[in-house]
Amino acid sequence: MRASTLELVRNAQDHGYAVPAFNIVDEVSLRALIEAAEAADSPVIIQVSLKTARSIGVELVGAMFDSAVRGTSVKAALHLDHCPDLAWINKVIDARWSSVLFDASDRDFDRAVAETAQVVRAAHAVGVEVETEIENIVGVEDGVGSDVLVHSYSPESLVQAAEDCGADLLAPQLGTAHGEYSGRPSLLPGRVREIRALTDKPVVLHGGTGLTQAEFRLLIAAGVSKINISTDLKRTYMRAAHKFLIDAAERDEWDPPSMFRSVSGAVRAMATHYFDLFGSAGQASGSTRA
Repeated sequence: MRASTLELVRNAQDHGYAVPAFNIVDEVSLRALIEAAEAADSPVIIQVSLKTARSIGVELVGAMFDSAVRGTSVKAALHLDHCPDLAWINKVIDARWSSVLFDASDRDFDRAVAETAQVVRAAHAVGVEVETEIENIVGVEDGVGSDVLVHSYSPESLVQAAEDCGADLLAPQLGTAHGEYSGRPSLLPGRVREIRALTDKPVVLHGGTGLTQAEFRLLIAAGVSKINISTDLKRTYMRAAHKFLIDAAERDEWDPPSMFRSVSGAVRAMATHYFDLFGSAGQASGSTRA
């Protein structure tokens, strides 16, 4: 069953932890994350980039997700990450995924708010939740985004925009960036606290890969309750596959299922690390708001 993204994240907000949101790349990574979440008794958000949704197909992703969670105790939500394309947003809404991130950060303020409100109306009509991003978080991920900070607004403006359009979750610029860091980021925990003082809407951290344990905990303590992990999953997946293929070439043994098992083990270990670090391990059994 597809859980509510908002319910999972609000529970985290209420109890001082963050839910990891991992960008899958295929069924192997999806099943590995569900297995790791069940073992850790952690809620989890399965995210899909627009690039991956286009590659696999919206309906097939949904079927893969439903198959992976069937018969498990996992509380997992299915989320479309960074999508500026209204046509694809509507496809996912029609498919009844748990939630979508409508990335309107390439639009000016008024257009971003108006189009987000349009998405919210369509999504809420069928029980789908909406994460909003109207100021851009720097970095390019799967072909979406910009390396330049184009739009930046005050916490008051961001919160008012989210209230006006009715979005469920808010993704502000917090000093992080998508992709690999070339230097240390200048994090903005004070900005999280400002936003949390203005609204009960959960705050989402993008660009999580590469932060230290202390940096993650600083932002969670400030009020972040959903943290996106994409680059680390891809890196873990590809490095495990690369190592397996080098060993396979040396042995001249070619067995794809064995490679998938190796990759799955690496992804499970990576996910378990984040469940522990973000404080979500052991929380799924009680993931109903107090």
